[in-house]
Amino acid sequence: MAGPSLRPHVHWAQRHRELYLRVELSDVQNPDIAITDNVLQFRARGHGAKGDNIYEFQIEFLEPVEPKPVCRVTQRQLNITVQKKESNWWERLTKQEKRPLFLAPDFDRWLDESDAEMELKEKEEEKINKMKIESRVPKDPFRHLKKGYLIMYNLVQFLGFSWIFVNMTVRLFILGKGNFLHMKIHLFSQNGFLCLTDSFYDTFHTISDMMYFCQTLALMEIMNSLIGLVRSPLIPAVLQIFGRNFILFVVLGSLEEMQSKPVVFFIFYFWSITELFRYPYYMLSCIGIEWKPLTWLRYTTWIPLYPLGGLAEAVCIVQSIPIFSETGKFSLGLPNPLNVTIQFSFLLQLYLIALFLGVFVNFRHLYKQRKHHLGPKKRKMK
Repeated sequence: MAGPSLRPHVHWAQRHRELYLRVELSDVQNPDIAITDNVLQFRARGHGAKGDNIYEFQIEFLEPVEPKPVCRVTQRQLNITVQKKESNWWERLTKQEKRPLFLAPDFDRWLDESDAEMELKEKEEEKINKMKIESRVPKDPFRHLKKGYLIMYNLVQFLGFSWIFVNMTVRLFILGKGNFLHMKIHLFSQNGFLCLTDSFYDTFHTISDMMYFCQTLALMEIMNSLIGLVRSPLIPAVLQIFGRNFILFVVLGSLEEMQSKPVVFFIFYFWSITELFRYPYYMLSCIGIEWKPLTWLRYTTWIPLYPLGGLAEAVCIVQSIPIFSETGKFSLGLPNPLNVTIQFSFLLQLYLIALFLGVFVNFRHLYKQRKHHLGPKKRKMK
């Protein structure tokens, strides 16, 4: 049979709206707590001052309280929060003037009336300040429309680059000319770039229409940054989008001789892999969802892909310079008395320098973003 019921040690504190009771019992099982006729009745099995036993007590409160207490059980103690029906300060906890022996002040949470009023005043001021700040921020009536636009934009770009990636991958491993294992692999000594002959010559003709669409649509990212629709910095976006479009529309689009070069495959492939993780990451961010594996891929895959993509673009420029020099395409002839012709191939040589500077700027920007999203979280100082 269980031994006689015992009273646990109970510590109490108050605020203007609440009462806090801390029952010194560990490993509490089946607590029975109820408030009837303004009397709190407690009964539970736990480990207290008299060992493992059934402990119980009752408290008749000084003034009316709400009949639904909130109980939180921890391994070391049991906490009860009781709401007062009226916000005021009690001179004592119980209706009886003499304090019960098992009841004592909770000095960890104890405040006198002036301190409690100061705390209440601070909370009220904080609430008022928050309301003032919120009232100053104008509510955007188009926020749902903007969010829907960004979701659709990122979704369309993701589907477009997914089509490019899947199409190129299938053609590489299945539909290429001959079996992939029997591809002739040559190393071009003049540019140091790996070329898989008889396999990639028609990449441009197969993929270019979709790549034209995606890269033209990407111009909207510059507009989104300019009008403040997104918080992305403008300069990295301009460098990447205009750099890609220069390669796509000016170098590849205007020279048929370049369209059959194997380097086109590598340029398109590196671009598409990068965007496979970037656009779904931004799409989920629009609706407040963060998927950690996708975040890691978004801020990690660029580390090898950006330098490789920049190298492929540089090889493309180097291969196009002799063609532009021979054809004189886009060269600018100045009238008399200067009578000078500015070769477009010379401008391409200058562009090579700008290309690597752009890669460096984007690399530095993405490194800071990676450090922000994936770096160790700083602990807040108390």
